Amino acid sequence: MPESSLAALVRAAAQRLADAGVPDPLIDTELLAAHVLQLRRGEVQAAIIRGDGVSEEAAAALDDLVSRRARREPLQHLTGTAPFRHLELAVGPGVFVPRPETEIVVQYAIDALLNAADPEPIGIDLGTGSGAIALAMATEVPHARIFAAEISADAHAWAQRNTAGIANLTLVHADLADAFTELEGTAAVVISNPPYVPDAAVPRDPEVRLFDPALALYGGADGLDIVRVLSIRARQLLMPGGLLVIEHGELQGEAIRDILTTDGWRAAATHRDLTHRDRATTALRA
Repeated sequence: MPESSLAALVRAAAQRLADAGVPDPLIDTELLAAHVLQLRRGEVQAAIIRGDGVSEEAAAALDDLVSRRARREPLQHLTGTAPFRHLELAVGPGVFVPRPETEIVVQYAIDALLNAADPEPIGIDLGTGSGAIALAMATEVPHARIFAAEISADAHAWAQRNTAGIANLTLVHADLADAFTELEGTAAVVISNPPYVPDAAVPRDPEVRLFDPALALYGGADGLDIVRVLSIRARQLLMPGGLLVIEHGELQGEAIRDILTTDGWRAAATHRDLTHRDRATTALRA
């Protein structure tokens, strides 16, 4: 069976993605080629430099994936995986794809667990989605006990798959408003990346607008409906001095600090991500 030049295929595919408005066309093409060829991205780059060819079957498989990516189907849906800190998560339709900025947000919770006096501190992730935050806490703080709740049946199925076999992590299919009543007053950390997009603020990126589940995106007229629920529920779950961590949009920090302060939280503070945008707010239970 004749082979095609990998370099030529990648070059042409990257141009197709660029023409479709995909933000990082060459990176995405190399990752799709790596997926098809079952290689790492660096190995694909080395194969291009060597002038390697690929089979017609592999070329056709890559062409199909590039066509889907050009229609703005998320890269992670095409490969079935999403990186998150040291993890590789299974993702697909029905679950929110974890974002790099959340890798920074979860560090606040991990640090609090590492510094907790309790030999088995409790961390709770409300609205866990793929399980990314909960899994990061459980694997990076193995002496902690981590609990995660997800209301969406589709997302819960992905979280089950990702967290299977993690002994110190408990996952439940439940609404964050009433999950874990048995843990009230015991948690060292409660963290959440809730839906926070205002209902009228339709995301620009087609990958988000067309493929991320609405339940994970939209949070009411001002985007803060779930934050208000979190403020109440987290106070019930946390021990005195426990930490609340909320991820949010870059323009919501002040409003969230006002909500938390009004509800009796102490030391509400908003933190920036690596792009210097407000990304998370923390507060301490009085």
